[in-house]
Amino acid sequence: MDLLNTLVDKGLRREPPTRDEALAVLATSDDDLLDVVAAAGRVRRHWFGRRVKLNYLVNLKSGLCPEDCSYCSQRLGSTAGILKYTWLKPGEASEAAAAGLAGGAKRVCLVASGRGPTDRDVDRVSETIRTIKERNEGVEVCACLGLLSDGQAERLRAAGADAYNHNLNTSESTYGDITTTHTYADRVDTVQKAHAAGLSPCSGLIAGMGESDADLVDVVLALRELDPDSVPVNFLIPFEGTPLAKEWNLTPQHCLRILAMVRFVCPDVEVRVSGGREVHLRSLQPLALHLANSLFLGDYLTSEGQAGKADLEMIADAGFVVEGADEVTLPEHRTASTGGCEAHAEPGCAAHAEAGCGGHEDAGGCGSAAAPQVNEARTDLVAVRRRGPGTDLAPNA
Repeated sequence: MDLLNTLVDKGLRREPPTRDEALAVLATSDDDLLDVVAAAGRVRRHWFGRRVKLNYLVNLKSGLCPEDCSYCSQRLGSTAGILKYTWLKPGEASEAAAAGLAGGAKRVCLVASGRGPTDRDVDRVSETIRTIKERNEGVEVCACLGLLSDGQAERLRAAGADAYNHNLNTSESTYGDITTTHTYADRVDTVQKAHAAGLSPCSGLIAGMGESDADLVDVVLALRELDPDSVPVNFLIPFEGTPLAKEWNLTPQHCLRILAMVRFVCPDVEVRVSGGREVHLRSLQPLALHLANSLFLGDYLTSEGQAGKADLEMIADAGFVVEGADEVTLPEHRTASTGGCEAHAEPGCAAHAEAGCGGHEDAGGCGSAAAPQVNEARTDLVAVRRRGPGTDLAPNA
């Protein structure tokens, strides 16, 4: 397929595909799926070999969030039966992190529900970061605390944080459809604050919220302009008790096409297959490893994931290896300087203009496709987390 040959060549040169080319990846048929995976897999292996980076989530504070993000079980007004608890103590968080690190994770992601941290919250998380780093040499720590105020990113960096996560989630033009209590621009501002403070930027998306293929392409192109070091790709977990509980819009095949498109647009970036992979990819999860070079081990914030042991077996059975703590995740050209567009010198890289995305217009021809077949609802695969942080049970790692 000429399209795929073109995209592979561009990916090996770090050249972005056009918007129509990215849309065309999502428009490919199931008959061509393995060809798409193989092509994107060539780009993945060129930059990351067969290494898989493991990350581990620790939910520092669960539920009771004042924001109204429609996709979130912790949102204002959610009736999902999730765990609700206030801040974990530094020692408790460190113990939870240790379970993931023992399972092979090299990065711990500290997450807290809420609009954003107070200065006291930043002090609390800073102490937790220091505790984890004192007990675990060489561990990477990423914080995800919501919208940042001036100076907070610098304080987290001084405490030892390596990265900060704040996802764009969806296109700028549709952002108001999923959240009204903050704006897309607020998210842009937070990622810019984190990057400016020297934190490795981590920003991604959620697929399956009713968006069009055009929305997916536009948010990924916006992420490329934002230039994060890692891009988490989440697939909506339709929790009962949330406004998007009935949104079952994804098939395993379309999830793979989305991951392939992200790899072609962001060839040399850590692409992380994240929440919802078990729900939507199901038995095709191993194929995602040919596209993404990173995943979360074990459970998520409020839902259960695949058993940690099964994750490790899947990686080994698919012919991949867990990335070691002493290995550098990103290609040398991305780590040769402090980051940003100047470090990459890539065509079309804008100076951190966090773009949003276009609307739902059809691209016509190349990228226009009928909506994917709606996935059968699999509510049996959506399980509320009842172990690990906030419980007396051992975590899944």
